[in-house]
Amino acid sequence: MSVLKLTTENFAQEVLQSEKPVLVDFYADWCGPCKMMAPVIDEIAGEVEDVKVGKLNIDENMEIAQKYGVMSIPTLIVFQNGEVQKRDLGAKPKSAVLELLGK
Repeated sequence: MSVLKLTTENFAQEVLQSEKPVLVDFYADWCGPCKMMAPVIDEIAGEVEDVKVGKLNIDENMEIAQKYGVMSIPTLIVFQNGEVQKRDLGAKPKSAVLELLGK
C-alpha cells in the first residue's frame, strides 16, 4: 500500500474512522530529519499490510497538528479506533518505527 496524503478534509475518514491502525507522519517539506524519514515511511507502507500509513504536512494542516500537540517534527503518531495509542519524536531507524507499530 502506498503512503496516504492526509489533509484536513480526509483526516477523519482515513485516520479516525479507520478499521486498521494508522501511522501518521507529521512533517514539513523544509524539515531535514523529515526528509530522512520519508524513505523509511515509504518502505513501511509497502511492507506492512495491516496498518495504514499516512503523511500530514503540518504547514498545510496546522489545526490538526495543533489538536494533537505536535510541537516538533517529525512526529509519528499511531492511531487506533480514533484514539492516539503511541507517539514518537524525531528521525528514527526503520526498526524503531516497526517497534512503535508492534512489529
